[in-house]
Amino acid sequence: MSGQHYLALAAPASAEIEVLRSRFLCTLTPASSDAAAREVWAGTKEQYRDARHHCLAFVIGPDRALRRASDDGEPGGTAGAPMLAVLDGSGVSDIVAVVTRWFGGTLLGTGGLIRAYSDAVRAGLAAAQTVRRELVVQQRFTLPLASAGAVEAELRRRGFAIVSAEWEADVTVTVGSNDATAATLPGILAALTAGTVVPQPAGTRWIDVA
Repeated sequence: MSGQHYLALAAPASAEIEVLRSRFLCTLTPASSDAAAREVWAGTKEQYRDARHHCLAFVIGPDRALRRASDDGEPGGTAGAPMLAVLDGSGVSDIVAVVTRWFGGTLLGTGGLIRAYSDAVRAGLAAAQTVRRELVVQQRFTLPLASAGAVEAELRRRGFAIVSAEWEADVTVTVGSNDATAATLPGILAALTAGTVVPQPAGTRWIDVA
């Protein structure tokens, strides 16, 4: 079940190039849904209302199946599709690329536009940071306040991710790991708590691990 992973955009990034006095600003933004990607696009259009075009490409999901592109008024196939091709080549998902163009007075032609929009996205990717997003098995258990810190530290040392910790009268902890590591948790907790704590399954989720 676990063990699946993919590369995702970690944080917003941007880069600008200039071609024959036309400026191409690439903004890269993390997104996890079609609606979120389109919200990013709309926000960029609003932010740079003086620009002529705001061309779009995005790839979303662990299988990179959700994907869209728009030329936003540029000649068909000269902007969105080349931008999407660069994203495909990068292997990065959960990413929205918007390239905003300020016209410099010189027509670039079909080939020139394809190169410019592609190069703008490449420049954005060169400035971006990525993260490994991994599907983990979750387990949940409750610890006494007095021992929670030490148990959490030991579980981290053994390769568990602490997904959440709810501190109240006791501490409810949710951890994530791959299948093999998950199988060791009952024994680890038994040893650390004299058999008083037993973990319960809590589904799966995607987490950022590096």
